[in-house]
Amino acid sequence: MTLRKHVVIVGGGFGGLSAAKALAQAAVRVTLVDRSNHHLFQPLLYQVAMAGLSPAEIAAPLRGILRRQENVTVLLDEVIAVDVAGKRVSLREGGGLDYDYLIIGTGARTNYFGHDDWATHAPGLKDLDDAVEIRRRVLLAFEAAEREGDELRRRELLTFIVIGGGPTGVELAGAIAELAAFVLDRDFRRIRSDMTRVLLLEGGPRILASFDASLSAKAERALRKMGVEVRTGALVTSIDAHGLVIGAKDDGPSERIAASTVLWGAGVRASALVAALGAKCDRMGRAIVAQDCSLRGHAEAFVIGDAACFIPTGKEQPLPGVSPTAMQQGRFVARQIVRSVAGKPREEFAYVDKGSMATIGRKRAVVEVGKLRLTGLLAWVIWLAVHIFYLIDFRNRLAVMLQWAWSYVTYKRGARLITGGRLEPGSPETAPDAPPS
Repeated sequence: MTLRKHVVIVGGGFGGLSAAKALAQAAVRVTLVDRSNHHLFQPLLYQVAMAGLSPAEIAAPLRGILRRQENVTVLLDEVIAVDVAGKRVSLREGGGLDYDYLIIGTGARTNYFGHDDWATHAPGLKDLDDAVEIRRRVLLAFEAAEREGDELRRRELLTFIVIGGGPTGVELAGAIAELAAFVLDRDFRRIRSDMTRVLLLEGGPRILASFDASLSAKAERALRKMGVEVRTGALVTSIDAHGLVIGAKDDGPSERIAASTVLWGAGVRASALVAALGAKCDRMGRAIVAQDCSLRGHAEAFVIGDAACFIPTGKEQPLPGVSPTAMQQGRFVARQIVRSVAGKPREEFAYVDKGSMATIGRKRAVVEVGKLRLTGLLAWVIWLAVHIFYLIDFRNRLAVMLQWAWSYVTYKRGARLITGGRLEPGSPETAPDAPPS
């Protein structure tokens, strides 16, 4: 009896999970390794961070998703090293796995551009822990402001700064503005929505730079209408527990903005494991891969999604780090493994661009598909339908749809729970009551 080839998939995100499911009927055995026991629908993380949804509504256990797929084994562990020459991965809990084919889909991490110390004061949004921490900080700021008697301190507590004008930053800024507008006046007695200040800082010339300029301008107008202060060309030079400093422009003075809550959405880097592969990487730490998504010189090892820098033939720019890219690459790589096992030549990956979209707030979104550009309510409905459709199972889709319908009609957010607490220096666990030094 011939032993089946062993495929090791590192990461249960969009790319890794798509690859595992695409190998369901293949004559291979699959081991999926992830340090979390769940698949996370990252596009809706900001909804958890802003108390619109609970964590269980955008995540599902990997074992449950793959329970009917008998050729898959799921391991809760972390790959800490890869020996591409010896075709073996090492696990944090000890031991390792030999493989015939390897798929790296470990995604991305927050990039502070050399200022990793800022993470304490400006959390990013990459996983459920981040989302719960952001929710905790925002809600604690409201609670502290409710009991604060000093006007300057209350103003600091009710100032929220989001750094980065990409989709994540835009969605966070809009959601904070809505949370303040529709919750403060109803739930609190001493603070009002007009006391809240929300700033969106972007270092480049415009927000949503990956979208058409007309959509970018409309998104900025929509945010301003919601009360968000949008500042472009704003380069942050320092962040601490009580705010940040924007660098000087044209030899002018720098500006300090006092705020108890600063959130980071300005950039990402590939996971640390990618660097350990020994492959050539781009400036974002992504492995530069061949046209079949494999590592150059190691045809049995593939890198996909946010971990990969894939430049299509004849193009100069790599594919965007979005979920459709990862899912398409995951399915493509699975097909190439099947072809290789059968002795067939490999194909070249061809990305199908399904467009881009970002929500700005209630009844506000931007959608770009080819030459089609939409804004407003219709764009928001499309955004809503697409995100519900791609949730991993029916239970999650139904829960999210009902929660959003309830929130839409009543303006109530059912997940306003203050939980967690990382107890890091400068976090609002103690910071809201501590006066600035």
